[in-house]
Amino acid sequence: MFWNRAMETIRGDELADLQLKRLKWSLHQAGKTGLYQRKMREAGVSPDDIKTLEDVERLPLTTKKDLQAGYPFGLFAVPLREVVRIHTTSGTTGKPTVVGYTRNDLDNWSELIARNMTMIGLGEDDIFQNAVNYGLFTGGLGFHYGAEKIGMTVIPSATGNTRRQIEMIEDFGVTVIHCTPSYALHLAEVAESMGKSLDSLRTGIFGAEPWSESMRSELERRLGVKAYDSYGLSEMYGPGVAFECPERDGLHIWHDSYLVEIVDPATGERLAPGERGELVITPLVKEAMPLIRYRTGDITRLMDEDGCVCGRGQKIERITGRCDDMMVIRGINVFPSQIEHVLRSLPEVGDQFMVYIDRVKHLDEMTIEVEMSKAAFSGELQDLARMQKKISAELQNTLGLRTAVRLVEPGSLPRFEGKARHVIDRRGDA
Repeated sequence: MFWNRAMETIRGDELADLQLKRLKWSLHQAGKTGLYQRKMREAGVSPDDIKTLEDVERLPLTTKKDLQAGYPFGLFAVPLREVVRIHTTSGTTGKPTVVGYTRNDLDNWSELIARNMTMIGLGEDDIFQNAVNYGLFTGGLGFHYGAEKIGMTVIPSATGNTRRQIEMIEDFGVTVIHCTPSYALHLAEVAESMGKSLDSLRTGIFGAEPWSESMRSELERRLGVKAYDSYGLSEMYGPGVAFECPERDGLHIWHDSYLVEIVDPATGERLAPGERGELVITPLVKEAMPLIRYRTGDITRLMDEDGCVCGRGQKIERITGRCDDMMVIRGINVFPSQIEHVLRSLPEVGDQFMVYIDRVKHLDEMTIEVEMSKAAFSGELQDLARMQKKISAELQNTLGLRTAVRLVEPGSLPRFEGKARHVIDRRGDA
């Protein structure tokens, strides 16, 4: 094992020295793979050329396509007999990414999750319901083993059968739940329909998709929890890369395990602290599948290093969207999270929305189907035309773009047990 929880507040020169030492180790480990032998040769750089952390900019960037091209085991830096577990991504845009783990990798990963959980005060007195997909999805087993490591009582409920999930929360006295924020909202909706208050819950851990402060407020109100944001990706083990401390103002990167940069999504050039761009991560302790400057596709920014009173170092802003989620509508960049933030702030709006993008007479048009709140649908809030006009105006103020709004009744739009899918782009069908 490379480290333990006692190192989570290491700072300054000591941290920089540790990062550089581990970066050099990671480069030599990555050099065992054909991908990085080729990439380093093309970039004209070797591990021995990296003398400082700033030299990381000389190293080649790695993309999702690089990983897919190595399918299935081309990126493993250890013999297959040393790989004790395999996970994959969904593979919705081609071959899935295969991620391998050595025993040390699994130990390091579960320690990262344990570090997240102890940071927010969780421990052996808690009962933890893990309502995410198990199997090849990394979120299930990652949180499962991390929770067990700190002595929590773990209920591996996975997803589906929402009424049964609610019964388990009530019957077992669950205090902590982990799921996607969209599924948590669905859970709250079903619990309300069943007349259940879920009084035992006090902490919610939500991740795997972007979500807004408005949604945090709604989940806390409807589930009675304190909600925390969790960030990770399969290529970096899974969840555990960054997590909110009790301040809940940005997510702490575990800098002894990850070296992070923000780059311009279009050029790949590094941006200054505080500028928003694409998150690039170099893992520093991965044995089976080391990566160099991996482009995550996630949009965020580095926050002030000394800005958190907890003393855990520099944070990233919560993820606002993905490069590949970004919609370009008549030359304007729009993220689904921006739309969600506006809608969650309006009392007339219910639990779900869907975005449809069409090309009409060579112009892009965006239509948003919005569920009305139960109060609005029952007539307590009157005048549908006024309601549509208000929602459209709020969206235009935020997006800088005119949108068509279509109001639909509560419960009529799709619900999601995994990651929510809010956008259907039909421009290619025109």
